[in-house]
Amino acid sequence: MGLALAPHKRGGGDPAWRQTADGAVWRTTRTPDGPCTLRVGVRSGAVHAQAWGPGAESILESLPALLGAYDDVSGFAAAHPVLAEAARRHAGLRIGRTGRVMEALVPAVLEQKVVGQEAWRAWRWLLRRYGEPAPGPAPDGMLVVPEPSVWREIPSWHWHRSGAEAVRARTIATAAWHAAKLEAAATSQELDRLLRALPGVGVWTSAEVRQRVFGDPDAVSVGDYHLPSIVGYALTGEKTDDRGMLRLLEPYQGHRHRATVLIGLTGLRPPARGPRMPARDYRAF
Repeated sequence: MGLALAPHKRGGGDPAWRQTADGAVWRTTRTPDGPCTLRVGVRSGAVHAQAWGPGAESILESLPALLGAYDDVSGFAAAHPVLAEAARRHAGLRIGRTGRVMEALVPAVLEQKVVGQEAWRAWRWLLRRYGEPAPGPAPDGMLVVPEPSVWREIPSWHWHRSGAEAVRARTIATAAWHAAKLEAAATSQELDRLLRALPGVGVWTSAEVRQRVFGDPDAVSVGDYHLPSIVGYALTGEKTDDRGMLRLLEPYQGHRHRATVLIGLTGLRPPARGPRMPARDYRAF
């Protein structure tokens, strides 16, 4: 359960995601029926879930998809020893799907070309300013992602206060104008086409969204700052670039994203040879 839900957490203090001391995961979302709060836990080997709010019924109906029940692992054969061992250790790994585009697209755009700390700070600020209180007995401070109409109307000075510069703000606002068409996409391929037609959305952002919305096991995050080095180091002992990463992942066509997730779970990382990238703060500009 934890591995299936983890991709939807956007850093520490995410107002839309919380894990409590009992191990349960609380998550807020906005369904076609309205906002809702979902609590998911495991007891005696079985998943137990509760939901509150106008969207409670629909989120419970879609829970199997969220937890990866429809993820088809057939055709994935881990030939490399590192991948084979990761697949053995995490045999229960499934890639879930939410079916909700905007809640995946907004944070993905905020994460473009910046360190995670910077993006997550902006995400927290925007949800705290524009999010709705979570329905039901959610942990304190939980909020529901705003409707597309709200994203369209955020003034420039609030984007600035969040730490998101004009380019990312404009990309999100433009996407919000096309939210209905994006949410109606029937396949990952169709969503990729629609997303990449938007100014400011490229291969990386589209892949990050489709991984979460459709649970696409082949949507590789090409253009990621760290991923090529991690994949190259895990499979060859040397860093590589996007082209080299795709060459290494070629044997896993159809499951290339799954392969990168498993590689990430190994914890293998190239040795650090310099300081970390600092989190910029556009609020001071």
